[in-house]
Amino acid sequence: MPDAYLVPMSSPDLSQAERDAVQAVLNTPNLSIGPQVQAFEEFVAERIGVQHAVAVNSGTSGLHACVRALGIEDGDRVITTPFSFVASANILLYERAVPVFVDVDPETGNIDADLVAEAAAGLMKGGRAAERWLPRRGVPDARRLKALLPVDVFGQPADFDALTPTAQEHGLPILEDSCEALGAEYKGLPAGRLGDVGVFGFYPNKQITTGEGGLVVTDRGDVADMVRALRNQGRAPGDTWLEHTYLGYNYRLDEMSAALGLAQMRRFDELLGKRERVAEWYAEGLASLPQVETLPMAPTTTRVSWFVYVVRLAPSVDRAGVIRALDEQGIPARPYFAPIHLQKYFVDQFGYQPGDFPVTEDLGRRSLALPFSGVMTREQVDLVCERLAGVLAG
Repeated sequence: MPDAYLVPMSSPDLSQAERDAVQAVLNTPNLSIGPQVQAFEEFVAERIGVQHAVAVNSGTSGLHACVRALGIEDGDRVITTPFSFVASANILLYERAVPVFVDVDPETGNIDADLVAEAAAGLMKGGRAAERWLPRRGVPDARRLKALLPVDVFGQPADFDALTPTAQEHGLPILEDSCEALGAEYKGLPAGRLGDVGVFGFYPNKQITTGEGGLVVTDRGDVADMVRALRNQGRAPGDTWLEHTYLGYNYRLDEMSAALGLAQMRRFDELLGKRERVAEWYAEGLASLPQVETLPMAPTTTRVSWFVYVVRLAPSVDRAGVIRALDEQGIPARPYFAPIHLQKYFVDQFGYQPGDFPVTEDLGRRSLALPFSGVMTREQVDLVCERLAGVLAG
Protein backbone atom coordinates (compact mmCIF):
# COMPACT_ATOMS: atom_id res chain seq x y z
CA MET A 1 0.00 0.00 0.00
CA PRO A 2 1.45 3.39 -0.93
CA ASP A 3 2.09 6.02 1.73
CA ALA A 4 -0.50 8.27 0.11
CA TYR A 5 -3.00 7.48 -2.62
CA LEU A 6 -3.24 9.78 -5.62
CA VAL A 7 -7.02 9.72 -5.18
CA PRO A 8 -8.73 9.04 -1.82
CA MET A 9 -11.18 6.16 -1.66
CA SER A 10 -13.84 8.50 -0.26
CA SER A 11 -14.10 11.99 1.22
CA PRO A 12 -16.86 13.87 3.03
CA ASP A 13 -18.08 17.06 1.37
CA LEU A 14 -17.85 19.69 4.11
CA SER A 15 -18.17 23.46 3.82
CA GLN A 16 -17.70 26.33 6.23
CA ALA A 17 -21.41 26.10 7.04
CA GLU A 18 -20.87 22.69 8.65
CA ARG A 19 -17.85 23.89 10.62
CA ASP A 20 -19.74 26.94 11.84
CA ALA A 21 -22.73 24.82 12.87
CA VAL A 22 -20.60 22.48 14.97
CA GLN A 23 -18.70 25.36 16.51
CA ALA A 24 -21.97 27.05 17.45
CA VAL A 25 -22.97 23.98 19.45
CA LEU A 26 -19.58 23.94 21.17
CA ASN A 27 -20.26 27.51 22.30
CA THR A 28 -23.32 26.28 24.26
CA PRO A 29 -23.66 23.94 27.25
CA ASN A 30 -25.97 21.63 25.27
CA LEU A 31 -23.85 18.84 23.80
CA SER A 32 -26.47 16.07 24.08
CA ILE A 33 -30.28 15.79 24.13
CA GLY A 34 -30.78 19.29 22.78
CA PRO A 35 -32.42 21.33 20.03
CA GLN A 36 -30.11 20.33 17.19
CA VAL A 37 -31.26 16.70 17.26
CA GLN A 38 -34.90 17.76 17.11
CA ALA A 39 -34.24 20.23 14.29
CA PHE A 40 -32.35 17.58 12.31
CA GLU A 41 -35.16 15.07 12.77
CA GLU A 42 -37.81 17.55 11.71
CA PHE A 43 -35.87 18.64 8.62
CA VAL A 44 -35.39 15.07 7.35
CA ALA A 45 -38.96 14.04 8.18
CA GLU A 46 -40.31 16.92 6.09
CA ARG A 47 -37.89 16.18 3.26
CA ILE A 48 -38.80 12.48 3.13
CA GLY A 49 -42.49 13.07 3.79
CA VAL A 50 -42.97 11.02 6.96
CA GLN A 51 -44.57 11.81 10.30
CA HIS A 52 -41.68 10.66 12.49
CA ALA A 53 -37.88 10.74 12.34
CA VAL A 54 -35.72 9.51 15.21
CA ALA A 55 -31.98 10.23 15.20
CA VAL A 56 -29.59 7.56 16.47
CA ASN A 57 -25.83 7.12 16.63
CA SER A 58 -25.51 4.80 13.61
CA GLY A 59 -27.56 3.16 10.91
CA THR A 60 -26.87 -0.17 12.60
CA SER A 61 -28.31 1.15 15.87
CA GLY A 62 -31.39 2.34 14.02
CA LEU A 63 -31.93 -1.02 12.37
CA HIS A 64 -31.46 -2.85 15.66
CA ALA A 65 -33.93 -0.59 17.47
CA CYS A 66 -36.45 -1.20 14.67
CA VAL A 67 -36.06 -4.96 15.06
CA ARG A 68 -36.95 -4.57 18.72
CA ALA A 69 -39.77 -2.12 17.98
CA LEU A 70 -41.33 -4.52 15.47
CA GLY A 71 -41.40 -7.30 18.06
CA ILE A 72 -38.88 -9.56 16.31
CA GLU A 73 -37.63 -12.03 18.92
CA ASP A 74 -35.59 -15.15 19.59
CA GLY A 75 -36.07 -17.64 16.76
CA ASP A 76 -38.32 -15.44 14.62
CA ARG A 77 -37.57 -15.55 10.91
CA VAL A 78 -36.95 -12.53 8.70
CA ILE A 79 -36.46 -12.71 4.93
CA THR A 80 -33.51 -10.62 3.81
CA THR A 81 -30.60 -10.45 1.39
CA PRO A 82 -27.12 -11.98 1.55
CA PHE A 83 -25.73 -9.24 -0.72
CA SER A 84 -25.32 -6.31 1.66
CA PHE A 85 -23.10 -4.92 4.37
CA VAL A 86 -23.17 -7.39 7.27
CA ALA A 87 -25.05 -5.02 9.60
CA SER A 88 -28.36 -5.69 7.84
CA ALA A 89 -28.19 -9.32 8.99
CA ASN A 90 -26.27 -8.81 12.23
CA ILE A 91 -29.09 -6.78 13.73
CA LEU A 92 -31.28 -9.89 13.53
CA LEU A 93 -28.66 -12.00 15.25
CA TYR A 94 -28.51 -9.45 18.09
CA GLU A 95 -32.05 -10.56 18.98
CA ARG A 96 -31.32 -14.22 18.11
CA ALA A 97 -33.71 -14.02 15.18
CA VAL A 98 -32.96 -16.01 12.01
CA PRO A 99 -32.06 -14.22 8.77
CA VAL A 100 -33.64 -16.23 5.95
CA PHE A 101 -31.65 -15.32 2.88
CA VAL A 102 -32.95 -15.33 -0.66
CA ASP A 103 -30.84 -14.53 -3.69
CA VAL A 104 -30.76 -11.22 -5.52
CA ASP A 105 -31.55 -9.77 -8.91
CA PRO A 106 -28.46 -10.11 -11.13
CA GLU A 107 -28.94 -6.64 -12.61
CA THR A 108 -29.48 -4.42 -9.57
CA GLY A 109 -28.12 -6.61 -6.76
CA ASN A 110 -31.32 -5.96 -4.82
CA ILE A 111 -33.32 -8.79 -3.28
CA ASP A 112 -35.27 -10.86 -5.82
CA ALA A 113 -38.93 -10.09 -5.11
CA ASP A 114 -40.18 -13.26 -6.84
CA LEU A 115 -37.99 -15.38 -4.58
CA VAL A 116 -39.22 -13.42 -1.57
CA ALA A 117 -42.80 -14.33 -2.50
CA GLU A 118 -41.89 -18.02 -2.86
CA ALA A 119 -39.94 -18.04 0.40
CA ALA A 120 -42.71 -16.31 2.35
CA ALA A 121 -45.29 -18.80 1.07
CA GLY A 122 -43.05 -21.73 1.93
CA LEU A 123 -42.19 -20.48 5.40
CA MET A 124 -45.83 -19.80 6.19
CA LYS A 125 -46.83 -23.26 5.01
CA GLY A 126 -44.14 -24.95 7.11
CA GLY A 127 -42.77 -28.48 6.89
CA ARG A 128 -40.85 -29.38 3.75
CA ALA A 129 -42.03 -26.20 2.04
CA ALA A 130 -40.21 -24.18 4.70
CA GLU A 131 -37.10 -26.35 4.84
CA ARG A 132 -36.17 -25.35 1.30
CA TRP A 133 -35.53 -21.79 2.48
CA LEU A 134 -34.01 -22.35 5.91
CA PRO A 135 -30.30 -22.71 6.67
CA ARG A 136 -28.89 -26.20 7.29
CA ARG A 137 -28.71 -25.75 11.05
CA GLY A 138 -29.17 -23.25 13.88
CA VAL A 139 -32.90 -22.68 13.33
CA PRO A 140 -35.37 -23.23 16.20
CA ASP A 141 -38.47 -25.20 15.30
CA ALA A 142 -42.00 -23.85 15.00
CA ARG A 143 -41.13 -20.17 14.85
CA ARG A 144 -42.95 -17.75 12.62
CA LEU A 145 -41.95 -15.54 9.73
CA LYS A 146 -42.04 -12.05 11.24
CA ALA A 147 -40.90 -9.46 8.67
CA LEU A 148 -39.23 -8.61 5.37
CA LEU A 149 -35.95 -6.71 5.40
CA PRO A 150 -34.94 -5.53 1.90
CA VAL A 151 -31.84 -3.39 1.37
CA ASP A 152 -31.61 -0.51 -1.09
CA VAL A 153 -28.22 -1.59 -2.44
CA PHE A 154 -25.74 1.02 -3.67
CA GLY A 155 -28.37 3.77 -3.51
CA GLN A 156 -30.99 2.10 -5.70
CA PRO A 157 -34.33 1.11 -4.11
CA ALA A 158 -35.49 -2.47 -4.05
CA ASP A 159 -38.61 -3.38 -6.03
CA PHE A 160 -41.29 -2.42 -3.53
CA ASP A 161 -44.22 -2.79 -5.93
CA ALA A 162 -43.36 -6.48 -6.04
CA LEU A 163 -42.43 -6.82 -2.35
CA THR A 164 -45.44 -5.06 -0.85
CA PRO A 165 -48.11 -7.57 -1.99
CA THR A 166 -46.13 -10.38 -0.35
CA ALA A 167 -45.92 -8.42 2.89
CA GLN A 168 -49.64 -7.62 2.81
CA GLU A 169 -50.67 -11.18 1.98
CA HIS A 170 -48.88 -12.55 5.04
CA GLY A 171 -49.30 -9.60 7.40
CA LEU A 172 -45.58 -8.81 7.52
CA PRO A 173 -44.04 -5.41 8.20
CA ILE A 174 -41.28 -4.23 5.87
CA LEU A 175 -38.14 -2.86 7.48
CA GLU A 176 -36.40 -0.93 4.69
CA ASP A 177 -32.63 -0.73 5.08
CA SER A 178 -32.06 2.51 3.21
CA CYS A 179 -28.71 3.23 4.86
CA GLU A 180 -27.13 3.54 1.41
CA ALA A 181 -29.95 5.38 -0.32
CA LEU A 182 -30.88 8.73 1.22
CA GLY A 183 -32.25 10.79 -1.67
CA ALA A 184 -33.03 7.85 -3.96
CA GLU A 185 -36.49 7.63 -5.49
CA TYR A 186 -38.68 4.71 -6.50
CA LYS A 187 -41.31 5.82 -9.03
CA GLY A 188 -40.95 9.30 -7.58
CA LEU A 189 -41.28 8.20 -3.94
CA PRO A 190 -38.35 8.75 -1.56
CA ALA A 191 -36.40 5.74 -0.36
CA GLY A 192 -36.88 5.16 3.35
CA ARG A 193 -40.67 5.58 3.24
CA LEU A 194 -41.35 2.63 0.96
CA GLY A 195 -41.91 0.14 3.79
CA ASP A 196 -43.36 0.40 7.30
CA VAL A 197 -40.14 1.86 8.65
CA GLY A 198 -36.87 2.92 7.03
CA VAL A 199 -33.37 3.58 8.27
CA PHE A 200 -30.65 5.89 6.92
CA GLY A 201 -26.95 5.88 7.76
CA PHE A 202 -24.60 8.86 7.85
CA TYR A 203 -21.07 7.43 7.91
CA PRO A 204 -18.49 9.79 6.28
CA ASN A 205 -18.74 8.08 2.86
CA LYS A 206 -22.54 8.47 2.68
CA GLN A 207 -24.58 11.08 0.81
CA ILE A 208 -24.56 13.24 3.93
CA THR A 209 -22.53 12.66 7.06
CA THR A 210 -22.88 13.26 10.76
CA GLY A 211 -19.51 11.58 11.40
CA GLU A 212 -21.30 8.56 12.83
CA GLY A 213 -25.07 8.52 12.92
CA GLY A 214 -28.36 7.29 11.55
CA LEU A 215 -32.05 8.09 11.38
CA VAL A 216 -35.24 6.01 11.63
CA VAL A 217 -38.19 7.28 9.57
CA THR A 218 -41.77 6.03 9.74
CA ASP A 219 -45.45 6.96 9.80
CA ARG A 220 -46.04 4.44 12.58
CA GLY A 221 -46.22 6.27 15.88
CA ASP A 222 -45.85 3.06 17.91
CA VAL A 223 -42.55 2.23 16.21
CA ALA A 224 -41.24 5.77 16.56
CA ASP A 225 -42.12 5.90 20.26
CA MET A 226 -40.38 2.59 20.94
CA VAL A 227 -37.26 3.60 19.02
CA ARG A 228 -37.12 6.86 20.98
CA ALA A 229 -37.31 4.89 24.21
CA LEU A 230 -34.78 2.28 23.16
CA ARG A 231 -32.20 4.86 22.03
CA ASN A 232 -32.43 6.55 25.44
CA GLN A 233 -31.69 3.66 27.82
CA GLY A 234 -35.26 2.36 27.64
CA ARG A 235 -36.93 5.45 29.08
CA ALA A 236 -40.57 5.57 28.03
CA PRO A 237 -42.51 8.87 27.86
CA GLY A 238 -43.02 10.06 31.43
CA ASP A 239 -40.06 8.15 32.86
CA THR A 240 -37.65 10.14 35.01
CA TRP A 241 -33.90 10.02 34.37
CA LEU A 242 -33.52 6.98 36.63
CA GLU A 243 -36.67 5.15 35.49
CA HIS A 244 -36.45 2.65 32.64
CA THR A 245 -39.57 0.96 31.33
CA TYR A 246 -37.69 -1.10 28.74
CA LEU A 247 -34.32 -2.71 28.34
CA GLY A 248 -32.70 -0.01 26.23
CA TYR A 249 -29.42 1.23 24.83
CA ASN A 250 -27.39 4.38 24.56
CA TYR A 251 -28.10 4.93 20.86
CA ARG A 252 -28.51 8.71 21.07
CA LEU A 253 -27.05 11.10 18.49
CA ASP A 254 -25.12 13.98 20.04
CA GLU A 255 -25.77 17.66 19.34
CA MET A 256 -22.56 18.29 17.37
CA SER A 257 -23.34 15.42 15.00
CA ALA A 258 -26.92 16.57 14.59
CA ALA A 259 -25.78 20.12 13.81
CA LEU A 260 -23.41 18.73 11.18
CA GLY A 261 -26.21 16.65 9.68
CA LEU A 262 -28.62 19.58 9.60
CA ALA A 263 -26.08 21.74 7.80
CA GLN A 264 -25.49 18.94 5.31
CA MET A 265 -29.23 18.49 4.73
CA ARG A 266 -29.54 22.19 3.91
CA ARG A 267 -27.05 21.50 1.09
CA PHE A 268 -28.64 18.19 0.16
CA ASP A 269 -29.60 18.91 -3.44
CA GLU A 270 -26.14 20.32 -4.07
CA LEU A 271 -24.47 17.26 -2.50
CA LEU A 272 -26.53 14.78 -4.50
CA GLY A 273 -25.96 16.75 -7.70
CA LYS A 274 -22.20 16.68 -7.23
CA ARG A 275 -22.22 12.91 -6.69
CA GLU A 276 -24.38 12.45 -9.78
CA ARG A 277 -21.89 14.48 -11.81
CA VAL A 278 -18.98 12.29 -10.68
CA ALA A 279 -20.99 9.17 -11.55
CA GLU A 280 -21.64 10.58 -15.03
CA TRP A 281 -17.90 11.21 -15.50
CA TYR A 282 -17.21 7.61 -14.54
CA ALA A 283 -19.85 6.30 -16.94
CA GLU A 284 -18.24 8.26 -19.77
CA GLY A 285 -14.70 7.19 -18.85
CA LEU A 286 -15.53 3.50 -18.52
CA ALA A 287 -17.83 3.17 -21.54
CA SER A 288 -15.03 1.98 -23.82
CA LEU A 289 -13.85 -0.83 -21.50
CA PRO A 290 -15.54 -4.11 -22.51
CA GLN A 291 -14.37 -5.88 -19.34
CA VAL A 292 -16.22 -3.36 -17.13
CA GLU A 293 -19.97 -3.22 -16.56
CA THR A 294 -21.43 -0.19 -14.81
CA LEU A 295 -24.43 -0.56 -12.49
CA PRO A 296 -27.68 -1.08 -14.42
CA MET A 297 -30.60 1.09 -13.42
CA ALA A 298 -34.00 -0.49 -12.81
CA PRO A 299 -36.90 1.16 -14.68
CA THR A 300 -38.55 1.81 -11.30
CA THR A 301 -35.58 3.89 -10.12
CA THR A 302 -36.47 7.49 -10.90
CA ARG A 303 -33.42 8.75 -9.02
CA VAL A 304 -30.38 6.80 -7.91
CA SER A 305 -28.59 8.26 -4.91
CA TRP A 306 -24.92 7.50 -5.50
CA PHE A 307 -23.40 6.04 -2.35
CA VAL A 308 -20.38 4.25 -3.84
CA TYR A 309 -19.36 3.71 -7.44
CA VAL A 310 -19.30 -0.04 -8.00
CA VAL A 311 -18.56 -1.72 -11.32
CA ARG A 312 -18.58 -5.39 -12.29
CA LEU A 313 -15.61 -6.96 -13.96
CA ALA A 314 -15.93 -9.65 -16.61
CA PRO A 315 -15.70 -13.19 -15.16
CA SER A 316 -12.35 -13.74 -16.88
CA VAL A 317 -10.72 -10.77 -15.07
CA ASP A 318 -8.57 -11.41 -12.00
CA ARG A 319 -10.13 -8.90 -9.62
CA ALA A 320 -7.52 -9.38 -6.90
CA GLY A 321 -4.80 -8.75 -9.47
CA VAL A 322 -6.56 -5.59 -10.65
CA ILE A 323 -6.78 -4.31 -7.08
CA ARG A 324 -3.08 -5.00 -6.47
CA ALA A 325 -2.02 -3.35 -9.71
CA LEU A 326 -4.13 -0.25 -9.07
CA ASP A 327 -2.82 -0.05 -5.51
CA GLU A 328 0.76 -0.06 -6.79
CA GLN A 329 -0.14 2.89 -9.01
CA GLY A 330 -1.65 4.90 -6.16
CA ILE A 331 -5.31 4.12 -6.86
CA PRO A 332 -7.38 2.40 -4.14
CA ALA A 333 -10.12 -0.06 -5.04
CA ARG A 334 -12.12 -2.52 -2.93
CA PRO A 335 -14.24 -5.67 -3.34
CA TYR A 336 -17.90 -4.86 -2.70
CA PHE A 337 -19.72 -6.82 -1.13
CA ALA A 338 -18.46 -10.07 0.37
CA PRO A 339 -21.52 -12.38 0.58
CA ILE A 340 -22.89 -12.37 4.12
CA HIS A 341 -23.70 -16.07 4.19
CA LEU A 342 -20.04 -16.94 3.62
CA GLN A 343 -18.75 -14.86 6.52
CA LYS A 344 -17.13 -17.27 8.96
CA TYR A 345 -19.58 -16.81 11.79
CA PHE A 346 -22.57 -17.36 9.47
CA VAL A 347 -20.99 -20.55 8.16
CA ASP A 348 -20.27 -21.72 11.71
CA GLN A 349 -23.77 -20.98 13.02
CA PHE A 350 -25.97 -21.84 10.06
CA GLY A 351 -23.90 -24.20 7.89
CA TYR A 352 -23.96 -22.15 4.70
CA GLN A 353 -21.78 -23.32 1.81
CA PRO A 354 -20.46 -21.84 -1.43
CA GLY A 355 -23.10 -22.23 -4.11
CA ASP A 356 -26.07 -21.57 -1.82
CA PHE A 357 -26.78 -18.17 -3.41
CA PRO A 358 -25.12 -18.18 -6.84
CA VAL A 359 -26.13 -14.71 -7.99
CA THR A 360 -24.91 -13.11 -4.78
CA GLU A 361 -21.65 -15.05 -5.00
CA ASP A 362 -21.12 -14.06 -8.63
CA LEU A 363 -21.65 -10.39 -7.81
CA GLY A 364 -19.41 -10.77 -4.78
CA ARG A 365 -16.61 -12.15 -6.98
CA ARG A 366 -16.86 -9.50 -9.70
CA SER A 367 -17.88 -6.26 -8.00
CA LEU A 368 -15.26 -3.55 -7.57
CA ALA A 369 -15.69 -0.23 -5.76
CA LEU A 370 -13.69 2.61 -7.29
CA PRO A 371 -12.77 5.88 -5.52
CA PHE A 372 -15.88 7.98 -5.18
CA SER A 373 -17.10 11.16 -3.52
CA GLY A 374 -18.84 14.38 -4.42
CA VAL A 375 -15.57 16.31 -4.13
CA MET A 376 -13.72 14.31 -6.81
CA THR A 377 -12.51 16.31 -9.78
CA ARG A 378 -12.86 15.37 -13.43
CA GLU A 379 -9.08 14.93 -13.51
CA GLN A 380 -9.20 12.43 -10.66
CA VAL A 381 -11.98 10.42 -12.30
CA ASP A 382 -10.07 10.43 -15.60
CA LEU A 383 -6.94 9.23 -13.79
CA VAL A 384 -8.79 6.31 -12.19
CA CYS A 385 -10.34 5.32 -15.53
CA GLU A 386 -6.98 5.62 -17.29
CA ARG A 387 -5.16 3.48 -14.72
CA LEU A 388 -7.93 0.86 -14.72
CA ALA A 389 -7.86 0.70 -18.51
CA GLY A 390 -4.11 0.24 -18.44
CA VAL A 391 -4.30 -2.56 -15.90
CA LEU A 392 -7.00 -4.38 -17.86
CA ALA A 393 -5.03 -4.00 -21.09
CA GLY A 394 -1.80 -5.20 -19.49
